[in-house]
Amino acid sequence: MADGPRHGYAVIEALRERSDQAFDLPEGTVYPVLHRLERAGLLSSDWDESGVRRRRTYRLTPRGKSAFRSEREAWDEFAEAVARVVKGPRWTPA
Repeated sequence: MADGPRHGYAVIEALRERSDQAFDLPEGTVYPVLHRLERAGLLSSDWDESGVRRRRTYRLTPRGKSAFRSEREAWDEFAEAVARVVKGPRWTPA
């Protein structure tokens, strides 16, 4: 959703593709999260009626974009710290 509005199934597909199939989340996991993020004001949604069936699309709000940037920075710092530990000098027991 950082790259634009998506409906729930497209969110699931993007997670699957970007993770090289590592994240294959069921709809029952993703939709409650989307609803929770919307209630928190981080997402907004609209009905898209341009296709065969009506679908709700979600997009980040300005507050959601700010939270995304902040969380991404925190994740990058955490991942770098873990990488330093894992890739550090080999530990050999005495």
